[in-house]
Amino acid sequence: MKRSNDRFLTTHTGSLPRPLDLVRTMFAKEEGVPVEAGALQSRIAAAVAEIVGKQVAAGVDVVNDGEMSKPSYATYIKDRLAGFGGTRNSFVYQDLVEFPDLARRVFGDPGRARRKTPACNGPISIADSGAVAADIANLAAAMQKTPATESFLSAASPGLISLFFRNDHYPSTETYLEAIADAMRPEYEAIVDAGMILQLDCPDLAMGRHIQHADLDLADFRKAARLHIEALNHAVAHIPADRMRIHLCWGNYEGPHHCDVPIEQIIDVVFLARPDGISFEAANPRHAHEWQVFERVKLPEGKLLIPGVLESKSNFIEHPELVAQRIA
Repeated sequence: MKRSNDRFLTTHTGSLPRPLDLVRTMFAKEEGVPVEAGALQSRIAAAVAEIVGKQVAAGVDVVNDGEMSKPSYATYIKDRLAGFGGTRNSFVYQDLVEFPDLARRVFGDPGRARRKTPACNGPISIADSGAVAADIANLAAAMQKTPATESFLSAASPGLISLFFRNDHYPSTETYLEAIADAMRPEYEAIVDAGMILQLDCPDLAMGRHIQHADLDLADFRKAARLHIEALNHAVAHIPADRMRIHLCWGNYEGPHHCDVPIEQIIDVVFLARPDGISFEAANPRHAHEWQVFERVKLPEGKLLIPGVLESKSNFIEHPELVAQRIA
């Protein structure tokens, strides 16, 4: 990852607004309506070129494809990996339990309602090796026309996948995470081999506390988080640490977030992850004060903080949670 001694380099979380016609097409695809593949790929390529140009025009230094090809930052893997054909997963957000009207609004969001999260019901393997290659090609083509400093592509971490997709096949959490890590490794390595930064989305390390592991006490949640990081480190074992960053997330939905785990209770576990960069929410009301943690906690050698300075709303097109600054 490039650093600067002159100014902060700006970047963002990953997912950016899709053009409305692309949203409609992706809605249709998620609902099982036949979509002409060639036309969709052409539209995605054009949308990537457009969104990269907009990022540069807005002053973003480290840009990406806006995740134009993905219906969601997590659920896209159901289209790239085999083994996910089970029944749909259900989620209970602990901070919404006491607010049923708000919960209905959150889960009734057009995009969230269309997300497909089939459980793992068979051996995991790669089903579409060309998808990440297409993402890389689209971003590379767009980068040739811009003065952006650097580019990144995001990918679901093994722990994130285990959060969204229930395990109904593997005998243990450990074997499930290992299978996911082995299947995702080629995608991770392809991104870095193409000269781009790999962002690993890791809301499982934060949001997972009040969703996937709400029934655990803090000590057991930290053990679960370590398992997720072990799987992540296994998957990226051959990638240089300075070519990767992770993104922590407590959920970009409009909820009270009073059940969020404080960053102070997980940051030492997060530091165990191999990627050097750590992107995290730092401007919303629930976490804006947590910069103080880093007055007491020393960063390990080589680690970078990428604190978010702006939060925005979420829907199907996954508006970015933040615009982040990289601290050199």
